[in-house]
Amino acid sequence: MNGRFLENWTTQLRKGLLTLCVLNSIRQHRAYGYDVVRKLRNIEGLIVSEGTIYPILSRLKEEGFVKTTFEESQEGPVRKYYELTPLGVQYLEQMNNYWQLIQNGVNTLRSEQ
Repeated sequence: MNGRFLENWTTQLRKGLLTLCVLNSIRQHRAYGYDVVRKLRNIEGLIVSEGTIYPILSRLKEEGFVKTTFEESQEGPVRKYYELTPLGVQYLEQMNNYWQLIQNGVNTLRSEQ
């Protein structure tokens, strides 16, 4: 198998999943950006950096899916917290449902062999 092909494919797959993962990471509780990064770094194979997560959070804010609040921190500078808006909750539910459909379909194909 061409290593370059696999590398490109995994990169594209990760890019597509990052937004879904970011939204799910703040679904239950608001979080500051670096907290989102730490949560996503625990997902094997995802390969996450601050440089990839903050632009996604900014885009989600522009879309109206998340809102931000600022809060003083005893551990350093003021933190920007992100939380889902009602619109974000609605879209996340649809995205999770769509992801589940794809996942089920792929698993069905894999089990047919």
